[in-house]
Amino acid sequence: MTTTPAPETTLPTTATTTGTAPGAAPPAGAAAAPPAAAVRRPGPPPRPRPRVLLLSTAGSVAALLILVAVGTVLHQPLLIPPLAASMALVAGAPDLPLSQPRSVVGGQLLSALTGFAVLAAAGPGLWSAAVAGGLALGVMMLARTPHSPAAATAVIVALQSPPFWSFLGLLALACAVLVGVGLGAARATGRTYPTYWF
Repeated sequence: MTTTPAPETTLPTTATTTGTAPGAAPPAGAAAAPPAAAVRRPGPPPRPRPRVLLLSTAGSVAALLILVAVGTVLHQPLLIPPLAASMALVAGAPDLPLSQPRSVVGGQLLSALTGFAVLAAAGPGLWSAAVAGGLALGVMMLARTPHSPAAATAVIVALQSPPFWSFLGLLALACAVLVGVGLGAARATGRTYPTYWF
């Protein structure tokens, strides 16, 4: 009596997404990962050319002096700290999303409005200022206008309770000056600004 061998059964194989079996060739079209020694850590930005450094710095100083003059006339000198930070972004890092006109103007105005909303609900004070600064960041993220210096504008509004229309008017003018200086500095230095408007 002869017996026939039982058919060989194969276990189902499952594909893994975490890697390939040792010795297996990578899938077609997949780039090989660089060796660990070849991965470079990010470092500080390169030193700017002397012309870029001088013109960016001179433009920033000029813009802030104009804003100090206007703010002194309108009795709103406290706007200078957040606007100095905004100017530093526009002049020093014109490629960043935080530096683009949409973020400079939109972020500053939305943050000021957030500060006024908190002011209307809770009155001026340190607690209101803390809430306004935090809410301003969320409002800017929602509106896709990231501009971190603008959170300080919301804090100033909630602390100082400035007059609504004159404060917003000065802020809009200041943002226009900053963007204008950024445009001029970009042309003078051969850099691109803005990378987008809206």
